[in-house]
Amino acid sequence: MSEQVQTPTAKTGSASMSVFERYLTLWVFLCIVTGVASGQALPGVFQAIGRMEFARVNLPVGLLIWVMIIPMLVRIDFGALHKVKDHWRGIGVTLFVNWAVKPFSMALLGWIFIRHVFAPWLPAEQIDSYIAGLILLAAAPCTAMVFVWSRLSDGDPYFTLSQVALNDAIMIFAFAPIVALLLGIASISVPWDTLFTSVVLYIVVPVILAQLWRKWLLAKGEAQFQRALATIGPYSVGALLLTLVLLFAFQGEAILRQPLIIAMLALPILIQVFFNSALAYGLNRAVGEKHNVACPSALIGASNFFELAVAAAISLFGFDSGAALATVVGVLIEVPVMLAVVKVVNSTRGWYERGV
Repeated sequence: MSEQVQTPTAKTGSASMSVFERYLTLWVFLCIVTGVASGQALPGVFQAIGRMEFARVNLPVGLLIWVMIIPMLVRIDFGALHKVKDHWRGIGVTLFVNWAVKPFSMALLGWIFIRHVFAPWLPAEQIDSYIAGLILLAAAPCTAMVFVWSRLSDGDPYFTLSQVALNDAIMIFAFAPIVALLLGIASISVPWDTLFTSVVLYIVVPVILAQLWRKWLLAKGEAQFQRALATIGPYSVGALLLTLVLLFAFQGEAILRQPLIIAMLALPILIQVFFNSALAYGLNRAVGEKHNVACPSALIGASNFFELAVAAAISLFGFDSGAALATVVGVLIEVPVMLAVVKVVNSTRGWYERGV
């Protein structure tokens, strides 16, 4: 889904979303239908796929996640980290919201809505798993789609790149401890070795491979690099769609029994998206940052690196877990919700600049 991420240019405002990005919700809905129908028609096939594990890692999904994530990370220039100092106030807001507020606010919302408000209508044995999935989703700041949201809000492309590079660098070290802390607070037992394996498999190794690949491609020239990005983009998209089909094939029974589960999981995600984006937007205004910095700062705090969240949920809790379903709900609502946030920050530019 990151095939449209480009090297920063001065013309960020003129860029538009690809067909896949714009209709992501539709594609996810089609994956739900295909996955549920396939799981009901061919249960033996998907049970066999579910058994293809090594060290608690499902091999087909592990491969799909790599195909999904690595092309995205090839686009990230960690050399942009030196630009962080140019907008230190905006970076400070981004880090505060992403790492000190977002995971904890989601844990609180999960506790309120999943453990209490909606508990009578949810399967009791999956409540902990649903909360875990929401926490995994919030603990992974967006990597790819934030470039799209930044372009649509005329955000500063260099700030966007630098904050993504910094967030990815922090995620290597902070994702596991924050997830473990919040799951522990929520009384959800997670084996540290499995969590550590997930971080190594789905963050550390992909980052290393992607940066080596990026260096090799750039050595051939910028034109070759851009051609390679255009070529590998569809593979990332295809891997995402196949992963979703597999997930919904395993989740079919739960969805057919209680289709409102998706709506109940979506509500805390929606609240945290609007809360975190408003908080980051307001804080940037309070500290005097420019509007084209405040927009990507707010948008990265609202969006999620759901590819990583899905991978971690499958590794920790399994295909048929509530955690996996919760992370996929984030994919389902991503585009329409984020387009709404983009519209808000664009329409309030006059108000924002009067206060800076």
